[in-house]
Amino acid sequence: MNHNVFDGIPVFIKVVQCNSFALAAEQLGHSPSHVSKVINRLEARLGVRLLNRTTRTLALTPDGEVYYQHCVQLLSDAEQTLQLLTHQENKPKGVLKISCPVAFSLDYLRPAVTEYLRKYPNVTIEWELNDRAVDVVGDGFDLAIRATTQLEESSLICKRIYRCRTLVVASPKYIERYGKPHHPRELSKHHCICYSNLKHPDRWEFTDQAGKSFTVDVRKRANINNGHMQAAMAIDGIGISRLPEFYLADAIEQGQLEILLEAYLQRPVEVYVVYPSRKHLSPKVRYFIDILSSQLAS
Repeated sequence: MNHNVFDGIPVFIKVVQCNSFALAAEQLGHSPSHVSKVINRLEARLGVRLLNRTTRTLALTPDGEVYYQHCVQLLSDAEQTLQLLTHQENKPKGVLKISCPVAFSLDYLRPAVTEYLRKYPNVTIEWELNDRAVDVVGDGFDLAIRATTQLEESSLICKRIYRCRTLVVASPKYIERYGKPHHPRELSKHHCICYSNLKHPDRWEFTDQAGKSFTVDVRKRANINNGHMQAAMAIDGIGISRLPEFYLADAIEQGQLEILLEAYLQRPVEVYVVYPSRKHLSPKVRYFIDILSSQLAS
């Protein structure tokens, strides 16, 4: 193996994470010119451009995006191997600060937290239930759980731990009064309960049986930032709601809500655990992620 195969990779990753040569140089203890030379040598060795940069912007090229993902995984594997050898006796301790959506906390995260606290008595958990996407680094969280149909670009490490359907539902009393929509475009004439934390709460995306995707601007009757309240208002017959299945499963099973427009697919909701860095990942974080992943897999 060429002994230079790893040269420049840590610097490249740091530049991408910081989105800045100057900031990366400061954090690495080098000059910006040194960091620039390292990236130039790396690109020359690979024979591809990794970064598009101007005086104001910095962005990965398609080749750079692929290379970055592989580099992150490569260093992660190496670091985890080192941690396995050097921290076998290092047990979790201290305060673990986490943020998670309300419904996912109640139905899915609670068993993992319970098992974790029973296993590791030297850990205290600060657990914030919040449907808003928190600033993990700025707000001082060790990790956060995010449920989304499309994960936004981020310098955070993101590990998918769960996936569920997105469903459109209404209560029997709403259906009795207003009828069922048979095509998503009919939602513009119905009362809809929207999720205000989305960029476009009243723009719902569907995919038909031919695989063609389209969006519908629904008629917004209520705009709410909490999935539990959305589900409750749908049960009360206020309108049609679109939510991840984990908000709705019990109400559907009990006949309080009916699934609508099943012939039209929607993006599944994917749940991620996000945290600042794999480097020197503390045992309290690593062990919690392991327990949570194991719980959800079973």
